[in-house]
Amino acid sequence: MKIGIIQQHNTDNVEDNRSRLAQKIKALAQQGAELIVMQELHDSLYFCQVEDVNNFNLATEIPGDVTAFYGSLAKDNQIVLVTSLFEKRATGLYHNTAVVFEKDGSIAGKYRKMHIPDDPAYYEKFYFTPGDIGFKPIDTSVGRLGVLVCWDQWYPEAARLMAMQGAQLLIYPTAIGYESSDTPQEKKRQIEAWTTVQRGHAIANGIPVVTVNRCGHELDPSGMTRGIQFWGSSFIAGQQGEILYQASQDQEEEIVFDLNMERTEVVRRWWPFLRDRRIDYYGDLNRRFIDD
Repeated sequence: MKIGIIQQHNTDNVEDNRSRLAQKIKALAQQGAELIVMQELHDSLYFCQVEDVNNFNLATEIPGDVTAFYGSLAKDNQIVLVTSLFEKRATGLYHNTAVVFEKDGSIAGKYRKMHIPDDPAYYEKFYFTPGDIGFKPIDTSVGRLGVLVCWDQWYPEAARLMAMQGAQLLIYPTAIGYESSDTPQEKKRQIEAWTTVQRGHAIANGIPVVTVNRCGHELDPSGMTRGIQFWGSSFIAGQQGEILYQASQDQEEEIVFDLNMERTEVVRRWWPFLRDRRIDYYGDLNRRFIDD
């Protein structure tokens, strides 16, 4: 499968962000991309650095004008397109939602982010209601896609449930970066942990992982911090967790990578982790914590 990824530095101009994405989507399609994946909340700045009710004005209805725009891009370029949108489901009810478009411009499916963080500079619980669709892969003309979003990437349960339902690929639109006060040593630990845990999902499930992060510095509108330096480093990992491609930490990049999807069959024959799972002893995974 020829997969295109777009790692972009966003501005506060939504129309400019979309215009640049449209140009890059067209360029990647011309290079043969069949599937294109973009970063989390790619239309705007990462507004969750502050709690501001005015930011709800950035939300869009699904379907609506914004999905019509991206649907047209998918159709015009004959690609499957993975987008990440701020969804207005109803007045006072919002989600962080990935929408996947088929080559004919129709919506193949959507996924509402399930794990919602609430950390300094990542105040997502103020904006997003946890998803209620569950961990359901999305069927497309290029395969069954296990689409998750950012904070979901730290949870092996989410990746496993996607794989158990036949997902052929795990996809993570992402917005993550360094906190301004972190030491160089802590920054190194964080990015290595972020990469390692997702490579682990690839290994444990025998399927590739595609993670697309934003890059560049974004100011904290409140002035309370020095903002976030998004660490880029978008990557594609193979079925054994091997890094097949990794973008730079600080530069915009858009590339097409030819991923060998047939290797999943070979790897799962060598490492039959799904066969050997002790499902008769995993009941306690439904508990928050075991303290008895």
